[in-house]
Amino acid sequence: MNKDFEVLDRVIGRVPDFPKPGVLFYDITGILRHPEAFSYCIDRMAEIYAGKKIDAVAGIESRGFIFAAPFAQKMGIPLVLIRKKGKLPGKTYTCSYSLEYGTAEIEVHCADIQSGQNILLVDDLVATGGTLAAAKNLVEQGGGIVTDVFGVVGLPFLNFRKTLDPLNVTTLLDYDSE
Repeated sequence: MNKDFEVLDRVIGRVPDFPKPGVLFYDITGILRHPEAFSYCIDRMAEIYAGKKIDAVAGIESRGFIFAAPFAQKMGIPLVLIRKKGKLPGKTYTCSYSLEYGTAEIEVHCADIQSGQNILLVDDLVATGGTLAAAKNLVEQGGGIVTDVFGVVGLPFLNFRKTLDPLNVTTLLDYDSE
């Protein structure tokens, strides 16, 4: 068992039958209730990406913001917010993507993405990879480059690596089943 798993597994909640029957929800709010666990996540992110050329970090609404913001501050790089459609004023790039039951749209301010900029995508949990693939599309619409994705928790049994290939996907801990 790796150290990331040992440190974080004890504080991550498990909620059966949420948001629908048969689904086990991994609740990261326990990390936020334990400052040492939250600090551990941000410190590990800084260690993992210390040698990479990252010009900005993009947090995915809403829990991705929680991890992306302190990481951006710690690294001294801009924070980009990727939001649900209709939440950002002004000119935006938009991307529609499929959900299990229907579709959704996310947006980013056009001014937040610079051509040639290397942008790290951050979310709390990486499941199917659909939202992160859409976020990558948004960054690319602005000429940005995404090579890496970070999530605190990964659910590899939902095949996110296939969806996000060839991106480098890093998670601190993985759960191999619901």
